[in-house]
Parts: sequence; C-alpha cells; structure tokens
Amino acid sequence: MKLYNLPPGMNPRRVRIFLAEKGVELETVDIDMMKGENRTPEFLAMNPMGTLPVLELDDGTILSESIAISRYLEHLHPEPALFGATPLEQAQVEMWNRRMEYEIMAPITAVFRHGNPFWEGRITQVPDFADVARAQASERMLWLDRHLADREFIATDTYTVADITAQCALLLGRNTGTPIPDEAANLTRWWKGVTARPSARA
Repeated sequence: MKLYNLPPGMNPRRVRIFLAEKGVELETVDIDMMKGENRTPEFLAMNPMGTLPVLELDDGTILSESIAISRYLEHLHPEPALFGATPLEQAQVEMWNRRMEYEIMAPITAVFRHGNPFWEGRITQVPDFADVARAQASERMLWLDRHLADREFIATDTYTVADITAQCALLLGRNTGTPIPDEAANLTRWWKGVTARPSARA
C-alpha cells in the first residue's frame, strides 16, 4: 500500500497519527499542493477531489477521506481498537467523532479558510464568516471542556479516533488563530496528554 500525504495537512495528520498508534508503517509519497501536484491529471485520476490523504492499495484500488482510510486500516490492524472494542464503544466513538468534526473541526477550518492570508486568491473569503466561526469554535471548545471535566479521553476510557480528530483540529486552530480558551482547563489538560503521546509527532 502507498499513502499519498500532505505533511502540514490536518486530515493527512489524522491518518499518520492513526498509523503511528497502530505501529504500522506505509510507503508514503508527499504531495506539494503549493506546486499544484494535487491537480495534475495523474493525481486527479486517483482522486478527482484533489484532496489528501489518498491510500492506494496493492491492487490499485484507491481510498480517500481520512476516516474511510482509517476504518480500512482498523480492519487490517484491529489492535489497539481506535474505533471502539465493543458495539457500544463503536457507537460512542462514531457519535463523538462526528461531534468533533462538526462542532470543533468545522468552525476552526472555516476560520482558517476565511480569515487567513494563505487562502487569498484561492477561494472567495468572507471575513465576517471567519469572525462568526471563531466565536462558535471558542464556544464549542468550552462545551468540550465541560465534557472532559471527569474524563481522560473524549469518547471512551481509551484513546480513539475521536481524540485524533479533535487533536488535529485543535492543532490547526492553535496555528491559525483559534487557540483553546485560557479558561478551558480540562481541555488544556486533555490537550497536553494527547500531544505528549509519541504518535503526536507522526
């Protein structure tokens, strides 16, 4: 298998952390979006969306989207169970991973896309939307902070893909102007814990 990767990208990082937690190494090909390598005919033949990551299987089958790739890898390498070990845990992880995508990742990404100079000329930016999204992201971080008051991890008693999603989203926020609020002590504690894991450097 071959993983097409964008080193600074949030979603490729989700897969790299997932692989590191599994102790799995894959052949990796870094794609330079600044040079348009994700828009070449060859890359678009693999993924017409032009997004990363992309996993190419040994038979040439292509998977894109970080959670789809992670689910496939979970079946190949079931331990540790990052999508939950029991039917109940799997439902809890699904619930919380979707919440992390919609409530944490989405507004942080919107702030980056609509308020960061990197995207000038690449997309139509709406600065007012960035302001609204920043406020939403901060409010949802405080909601997550309350959830973590008596918990080590987000979805279950162990580290799961829901933690990975939140971790990568909050790293983007930290680097692009949407940091964890100072008063979110529980979320800060959780952040220090997950970013101390060896996989965080993947």
